[in-house]
Amino acid sequence: MKLLVLSLLVLPLLTVAEPIPIKVVVVSMFEYGEVTGDRPGEFQFWVERLPMEKRLPFPAGEFDLRLSEHGVLGICTGGGIANATASVMALGLDDRFDLSNAYWLVAGIAGGDPEDLSLGSAAWAKFVIDGDLMVEIDAREIPEDWPYGIIPLGGQKPAKVDADLSSGWTVDTIKFALNDALVNWAYRLTKDVEIPASDSVSRFQAQFTEHPKTRKPPFVTIGDTLSASTYWHGHSLNDWANDWVKLYSSQQGNFMTSNMEDSGTMTALHRLARVNKVDANRVLVLRTASNFTVPPPGRTAAWSATAEYPDKGRASLEAAYRVGSVVVKTLVANWDQYKNELPQ
Repeated sequence: MKLLVLSLLVLPLLTVAEPIPIKVVVVSMFEYGEVTGDRPGEFQFWVERLPMEKRLPFPAGEFDLRLSEHGVLGICTGGGIANATASVMALGLDDRFDLSNAYWLVAGIAGGDPEDLSLGSAAWAKFVIDGDLMVEIDAREIPEDWPYGIIPLGGQKPAKVDADLSSGWTVDTIKFALNDALVNWAYRLTKDVEIPASDSVSRFQAQFTEHPKTRKPPFVTIGDTLSASTYWHGHSLNDWANDWVKLYSSQQGNFMTSNMEDSGTMTALHRLARVNKVDANRVLVLRTASNFTVPPPGRTAAWSATAEYPDKGRASLEAAYRVGSVVVKTLVANWDQYKNELPQ
């Protein structure tokens, strides 16, 4: 009886910590070395400049989390689809945070299609398309009438239209459509952001004489992203990427950037939405061109795929922060409105 009375007296004093309400989650994918103070990867500018001063242990992830005083949470998932899926799922299930109203901004660098982008340019995606879930034939054994050796799961040949897409089995995590109105809002908000480009970047992309947009200063646009852990490269695969994005977006999408994580991030977020941990309508994907997906004239794909990025990709890292931070700061500054109402 005494123990029962003591328990009843002590119980009110034992309070469970309330989850931290998060306004925006910034998702980056890789770092060079440390998160601060050295060569920047995708996470460093966010941590140093926003800033995200509070460090939170995250043993289920690849890097510790970072939190700003205004409720912006930063995660660096680690590179590749598997790391992105695991890290985002672990964050979504972390009881320390209330993510129910959070916006998610994926902000990272990418390969750019020179048909659409100059280096340092930023593209807001309306579609994230997976480029690993497919059937691939060795390049030395491709039938002569095929443009490339890739066909859809369940398909019979390289596909151009929906009728070619599948006559058998497939999976449902190849296509992700983002909230169209939210993407348009983010683009309108950021379309005039100035992005610096170095002389070395300008000299490099001047080699792409058949692609006028490569000679433009970096700019912000709307364009879709293809996600594959396989780092692919070259003209034939670039043709495949354009066809693949059109195919899986029902001819609505336009391939502009290649990345290595976003279909994993989107898979995790959609699973978390099923159990009401996150709102999948509050997701934005911003990819910035660090290199091109094809070699310049006179160079081979093998050289281009392994060459150092012009100016070590600095213009694209700057673009990801400069463009993405405008959206983050706007959401935070107007949180009373955007907490319960999506931007229009």
